[in-house]
Amino acid sequence: MDFELMIGSFPKLLSATVITLKLLSLSLFFGLFIGLLFAILRMNKNPIVNKFAYGYSYVFRGTPLLVQIFIIYFGLGQIEYLRSTFLWVILKEPYWCAIIAFALNTGAYTSEILRSAFQTIKPGLIEAGKSLGIPKKVIFYKIQIPIAIKQSLPAYGNEIILMLKGTSLASTVTLMDLTGVAKYIISTTFKPIEVFIVAGGIYLFMTFCVHNLIKFLEKKYGFQT
Repeated sequence: MDFELMIGSFPKLLSATVITLKLLSLSLFFGLFIGLLFAILRMNKNPIVNKFAYGYSYVFRGTPLLVQIFIIYFGLGQIEYLRSTFLWVILKEPYWCAIIAFALNTGAYTSEILRSAFQTIKPGLIEAGKSLGIPKKVIFYKIQIPIAIKQSLPAYGNEIILMLKGTSLASTVTLMDLTGVAKYIISTTFKPIEVFIVAGGIYLFMTFCVHNLIKFLEKKYGFQT
């Protein structure tokens, strides 16, 4: 075991963690809005709207994240029309392609998490709001959404951790995130065990932080209706 290599590679891997955290935060930010939108569409009584939202969730939950990244980064670039539009400014960059893939993927899982959370809300809470003359939109935005978010904290915490680990796939499209830098160091030293132990330790520490943050939020804000 080359401890000198492990100590020497730690600063490089730690600096690459910034890219990993940026990918994670932006993906979760956009994914949360996508998930909320499609959770609302899934509860729509219009069968066309409902099936469309279900189809989105089914496709992105039913296919590997790696395949989704490749289709967005390599596949969309093959469409000549897109190359002549403003979208090419985004699609030609591996960074934004990775974020799009991550956001769409986590959005699909988040939509199901939030939909399940909405379904756990007791009808009595909604009826109480109606009896007080509160408009349906106000009930939805002020009562249902806050409760659903609180109810979904445990499941969403797991999704954050899964997404954190999923960001390692960004290295497949040349991004120098934590895993990408680890691969580069391995290619020059030919010592994968030592480098991956350090990289794995950093991932484990980030997971530990996320886990405890979710536990704190559950304790402070979470409740059962």
